[in-house]
Amino acid sequence: MKSPSLLLVDDDRHVLESMCAWLREKGYSVATAADCAEAKAQISRKAFDLILADIHLTDGDGFDVLAYARANRPSTTVILVTGYGTVETGVEAIRAGAFDLLTKPLIDEELELAINRALSQRQVLEENTHLKAQLDLRFGMENIVGKDHRMQRMFDMIDSIADTRATVLITGECGTGKSMVARAIHRRSGRRDLPFVELACGAMPESLLESELFGHAAGAFTGAVGEKIGKFQQADRGTIFLDEIGTASPGLQVKLLRVLQDLEFEQVGGTKTFRVDTRVILATNENLSRAVAEGRFRQDLFYRINVINVELPSLRDRISDIPLLAQHFLHSVCEETGKKVQGFTDEAITALQRYRWPGNVRELQNVVERAVLLGKGGVIGLEDLP
Repeated sequence: MKSPSLLLVDDDRHVLESMCAWLREKGYSVATAADCAEAKAQISRKAFDLILADIHLTDGDGFDVLAYARANRPSTTVILVTGYGTVETGVEAIRAGAFDLLTKPLIDEELELAINRALSQRQVLEENTHLKAQLDLRFGMENIVGKDHRMQRMFDMIDSIADTRATVLITGECGTGKSMVARAIHRRSGRRDLPFVELACGAMPESLLESELFGHAAGAFTGAVGEKIGKFQQADRGTIFLDEIGTASPGLQVKLLRVLQDLEFEQVGGTKTFRVDTRVILATNENLSRAVAEGRFRQDLFYRINVINVELPSLRDRISDIPLLAQHFLHSVCEETGKKVQGFTDEAITALQRYRWPGNVRELQNVVERAVLLGKGGVIGLEDLP
């Protein structure tokens, strides 16, 4: 494992050499600089994990080193050191972007603890950056496969609407990827680093669904021993995605209409009004226009949620994308399982394109996964398909 790299900056040669020797004994890779100019030159040449800089230097101060590091190596953590520590200096150091301010004389245990804390925070930040990159790859638009002209139009629409406040209604058959599109809209918006909260409205009874969406006050019903925060509050400043909205009961539809109009609601059994800044995306596989005509869905709510409609085509309407999707799913399964399957025979691809796919993309994914796991050869043929 690579040793963490440190840069020590101090104009006291004795302090510099003794601290350097001690840290190298601890297993760190250490470089030194005796003044501000030398420190800047070192920083420009190499990205250090951590910089320990004395505030008082012959040609400037540690704040100059801190500012230079933040401008040129923003991922590098900086700890400032001073022989004249005050509360004001500490506040100034933190505001300027230092991780910590240590006071001389430095105690070995105190210094080691500060270094470990700083490096641990850096590791957490790097892991968060890596996880966000993985989220982008998994849920971003780059993971929605399709070259069909209908899909290209949908990609353009997602780019156009991602940063608006408007409510979005995603329609399409089961298995077309409505949840993935909702996440892609969120990931391309200015809310991307804020919560994305998802709830399937058809998965629970009305009384429980209302509590899930809006929360409940303590004592609202039997078993409600404490206050519960609802999904709308959890998604404050972020995005809430309500799937299967066509299954919402008449009573819930009234409450949803108010939230969409005013972004205000009360908890179940509560009197306090909560206000949220939440971007709302909804999805359904039902024909809501028909549901309105039949009196099963409120007309005013339909007009409120149907501001922007993203319609996902069924897989049978984009058969030119089936080879791309099949190869995409093949690659994903092979990566997860370690199996080595190269691709599909022409006969297998033809069979996949002739099938009607009532379960759409989700069904294709399942078929490819089954074929990879149960197949015996290096290529998927007709005999591997169900």
